[in-house]
Amino acid sequence: MFEPDLSMFSLVGKTALVTGANTGLGQGICVAFAQAGANVIGVARRSCAETAEKIAAFSGSFKEVIADLSDSGVIPHIVEEAEKAFGRVDILVNNAGIIKRCDAVDVTEEDWDAVIDLNERMVFFLSQTFAKKWIADGKGGKIINIASMLSYQGGIRVPAYTSSKSAVLGLTRALANEWASHNINVNAIAPGYMATNNTSNLRSDDQRSAEILGRIPAGRWGTPADVAGAAVFLASDAAAYVHGFTIAVDGGWLAR
Repeated sequence: MFEPDLSMFSLVGKTALVTGANTGLGQGICVAFAQAGANVIGVARRSCAETAEKIAAFSGSFKEVIADLSDSGVIPHIVEEAEKAFGRVDILVNNAGIIKRCDAVDVTEEDWDAVIDLNERMVFFLSQTFAKKWIADGKGGKIINIASMLSYQGGIRVPAYTSSKSAVLGLTRALANEWASHNINVNAIAPGYMATNNTSNLRSDDQRSAEILGRIPAGRWGTPADVAGAAVFLASDAAAYVHGFTIAVDGGWLAR
């Protein structure tokens, strides 16, 4: 009888760095990684106390790093704190992001730059920083970018966000093409409509919420827990031959 080797999904002995770790999807991914055995570094602009508490409940290993990810100048500080805590980082999750809703004709340069800098620019330069280390030591690593349904669609009143998340999908492919030969897996997750801070306005709008739910075959908003399995899979040895792909965790939205 065939016995599956579930150890391939284990993250024991690995260290993962997750941005936007204080709430929502980032928090859910941190908890899932810790449950899978990883040491976790949570990076956020605000306290990750709630995330730390959830992980401490099962004696997991977590380190908080407070940093403003709108400025790439914080990258050396993030790397220093991460390596001081656990040594080598093996997994990077680029989750931090912002969304600013506004009619396209009214978008300011300031708001445009704020979204692009965090959602796109930081994703590239943080990935580049760790890829350089992994190429130098020859041990490889895993990068997981958080894309969006708006990596595939245009959306309404979110032109900067759509641009940034479309870029994340393309960047995931581009970096995979260059780094796969160095044993670096670059993949992404495209969450569907999730019950997080970013969607609070949509969920409070009864008409808009009903329209969205009417298109989701699963019939509900997603949760951070729904993304956990895909994140652990992409971070684990089970995904060793997966490169440049974006997994939709969307309740069937794209299939509709």
